[in-house]
Amino acid sequence: MPRTLKAHDPESQEPSFQELWQPVEKFRDDIPLLQSRGNRQLKMNFEQQLKSLILFHLEEYESARHLLQVLEQDDFARAFIAPPEGIGRSSYGEALNNRGLEQLLFVYDKLQAQATATLPKAHSQLGELVAIDGTLIDAVCSMTWADYSSTTRKAKIHLGFDINRGIPGKLRLTDGKGDEGPLVPQLLAPGQTGIMDRNYQCYRHFDLWQEQDLKFVCRIKASTIKACLETYPLPEGGLVFHDALMRLGSPRANQTQRPVRVVGYRVDGKTYWVATNRFDLSAADIALIYKLRWEIEKFFGWWKQHLNVYPLIARSPYGFLVQVLGGLITYLLLAIYCHKHFQEKVSINRVRELRINIQNESRMMHHHPPDRQHQKDYASAKT
Repeated sequence: MPRTLKAHDPESQEPSFQELWQPVEKFRDDIPLLQSRGNRQLKMNFEQQLKSLILFHLEEYESARHLLQVLEQDDFARAFIAPPEGIGRSSYGEALNNRGLEQLLFVYDKLQAQATATLPKAHSQLGELVAIDGTLIDAVCSMTWADYSSTTRKAKIHLGFDINRGIPGKLRLTDGKGDEGPLVPQLLAPGQTGIMDRNYQCYRHFDLWQEQDLKFVCRIKASTIKACLETYPLPEGGLVFHDALMRLGSPRANQTQRPVRVVGYRVDGKTYWVATNRFDLSAADIALIYKLRWEIEKFFGWWKQHLNVYPLIARSPYGFLVQVLGGLITYLLLAIYCHKHFQEKVSINRVRELRINIQNESRMMHHHPPDRQHQKDYASAKT
C-alpha cells in the first residue's frame, strides 16, 4: 500500500529533502570534482550548488535573491544545503554561469539510468518510445544569444521524452529559431523509436534516419505527394483507412530515396497521416504510438507551471542550461521518490505535500536543531 510521509521527527526519520536526494547518494563519490578557477577558493561546492537548484525548482521562490535569503535565514536550508559560511549573490551567480555543467550532465545521466531501471514500463509491447519536441523558454533582452525576433528573446529546449516511464531523456539547447530536425539523431539511442509532429517532416531526414538505423513515427502533412509501392491489408471497422509502402514527395523535385510506411487514420472526424519505418507493428499500433506523443506536451506544460522554470536566475547559455538541468534533475528525483513512496507518477499533490513537509521540518528544526555531527554529515560535500 502507498504510504504517506509524516512531518520530520528529528529523532527517527531523515528530512524529506534528504529522502528526495537519496538517489544521488548512490553515485555521489563518482561525480567529477568541481574545480575552482585560478587560485580562487570555491564559495560553493557542487553538492551545495545542486541542492540549491533542486530547492529552487521544488519551491515557489520569486527570484535568485529569494532563494539566497532562504539559504541564509531558513534553519533547514542553512543546515543541509547552504555553504557553512553562506553565499553572496555575486558568488552564486558566478557559480551558476561558470561551473557545474559537466557534473550536472553526469548526475542527469545517472538518474535517468536509475529511473529507467526503477520505474514501471508502460506500452512495452510497442518498444522503447521517445517523443521528440522542442519548447520555447522566454528569455530577457540581455540574453542576446537567444535570438528569436528583433523584439523578442527566446531559447529553445529540444528534448527526448521517455514515453514508457514518463521521464525526460536527452536534451539540447538552441536559440529560439533553432532547427529541430537535425537534432533527432542526438536525442535518440539505438533501438528507440522517435515520435514527432509535422514540424519534423523532411524527406532528406527520413532517408538519413533510415541510413542511421533510427526508428521513427512522424506525422506528415495531408497534402504530401505520395507514390504507392505496395498496400497492406486493413482491419475492418477500425480507425485505420490506409496502410501502404510509399515514396514521399515529387520525383522531379524532392522525394524520399528510401520508401516509408504510411498509415492513415481518423479520430473524432480528424484525419492523420503518419510516416514510419516500423513494419513490425499493426497499423493500429502505429496510430497509438503517435497518439502517445501528446505526453511530451503534457510534460512541458506541467514542468513550466509547477517546477519554477521561471524566473530565470542565470542568463548566459551556460548558466541557462545549468538552470534547465537543475529543473529536469528535480523532476527525475520526484519521479523516483513518488514511485518509491507512493507507487505513483509525479503529481502536483505529491509535490505540494513534499513542500509542506520540508516547511514543517524547518519549523521543527528551529526548536530541535540537529546535533553538530548530524549536521556535518549532511552539510559536508566533496570539494
